[in-house]
Amino acid sequence: MLDMQNSSETYILFELAGTTYGIRSKIVRQMEMIERITPVPNTPSFVEGVVFSRGQVIPAINLRLRFGFEKIPYDPRSRLIVIHTGSRTVGMIADTAREFVSIPAEAVQEPPEAISGLSGRYIEGIATLGERIVLILNVEELLNATDTIALTQAGA
Repeated sequence: MLDMQNSSETYILFELAGTTYGIRSKIVRQMEMIERITPVPNTPSFVEGVVFSRGQVIPAINLRLRFGFEKIPYDPRSRLIVIHTGSRTVGMIADTAREFVSIPAEAVQEPPEAISGLSGRYIEGIATLGERIVLILNVEELLNATDTIALTQAGA
């Protein structure tokens, strides 16, 4: 009998400040180059503004700022990863995003207890792919954090 726990799931991998992160590919609508971001006043510092993507205005989150890293200028490798989860569509800005991989369930471990607090809530698991470590993001938790309520207002 097939054990569903030993199945695999597909992820989009992206980099941020030298670390590789993964998000489930089923919530990714598209990835695109960063073009024009329109600033919106009175939003949290990590909300860069809004973008027009495929006929829809969506908020753009700078993941570097969201995770407390230094902001860097965008370059041709920077990507806007447009995701849709629940009733929200959001663009997440990453340093680079170009990999689509299948990660076996047995390669994903629970995050250690030492990774708790604010950033730990966003980490759903840690996968090992050969010598690489991939932090699997819990996007729903990232978007549901109390200080992101302004996100939905920015996109409204």
